[in-house]
Amino acid sequence: MTGLEAQAAWRLYVVNWGVLAALVVVLAIGLPLGGFSFGLAGALVCFAFIAINAGFAHYNAKAAHRGDPQIVYVLGCTAQIISATCLLASLSYVAAAVNLPLQDANLHAIDQALGLDWRAYLEFVNARPVLARWLALGYSMIQWPIFFIPVLLAAAARYRRLQEFILAFTLALAATVIISAMVPAIGVFYHLGLNVADFPNINGGGYLAELRDLPPTRDGSLRHLELLGLAGLVTFPSFHAGSAILYAWALWPVRWFRPVAILCNAAMLAATPIDGGHYFIDVIAGVAIAALAIVAARLVSRRVCRAPESSSLAPDAAAPVGVSHSRP
Repeated sequence: MTGLEAQAAWRLYVVNWGVLAALVVVLAIGLPLGGFSFGLAGALVCFAFIAINAGFAHYNAKAAHRGDPQIVYVLGCTAQIISATCLLASLSYVAAAVNLPLQDANLHAIDQALGLDWRAYLEFVNARPVLARWLALGYSMIQWPIFFIPVLLAAAARYRRLQEFILAFTLALAATVIISAMVPAIGVFYHLGLNVADFPNINGGGYLAELRDLPPTRDGSLRHLELLGLAGLVTFPSFHAGSAILYAWALWPVRWFRPVAILCNAAMLAATPIDGGHYFIDVIAGVAIAALAIVAARLVSRRVCRAPESSSLAPDAAAPVGVSHSRP
């Protein structure tokens, strides 16, 4: 690849694969310790998707007649995001199997101490069907990184920001899974004894998926994982809330898309307590973890992407159109 931005980002790209490789080792240790097994079909589908995207990215990066950074980073970063999601969704089940005492009562008490009335918020949204539908759509926006962020940032030649996002995303998700093992909870509907079906305008899909898998994972009756059907067993802190911050930050350099990013991620943040059945403190903690992950990713980026004094990364006159030579 040519271009200072693209080649500097490549060093962080390699680091991100190293972080993901470390997570593979953790998962390889955690699965047998927890007595878990994987469904072969789902694992093969995910592995094949990751391998094909990563393989084409590597080929385009190294082939003398190719080297288009947009192709490299769209394909490679999509593979990295899928890898991080699959690995850490699986590890969330291993974390849940630790089976420490549930902390729902304490999390609800913190909300009350902060003067935050979750039940009032639920009834407010349920009484407004249009708002409830928009929030349900917002909650689904967590799927963004798989498809949109790599494409938009690569099109804008913001390769380094894209790699920083991948690192921050992975770090935030890893921290969320670790903390969820120490502060396990099912959600506010469960704690208050409420049934989602009693609120016809509320989707509650995120909460229901966790309610389906968390209790049997904790009691040991769920030990076979189908990779394409994992819920991600996290209540505190909320990764949906963290994702809203991560996505908005990642897309901030794309000015024409910035208003859309702000609107959609604000909707995801507002939907998290309702559709995910999260305590407000889950949302606050998720935002804090995302902010810390961004700071950590930026610090790593400055160190890893710093060009050596005898740099061979000078901009090439033949660099592909659209590749930025500026550093973010």
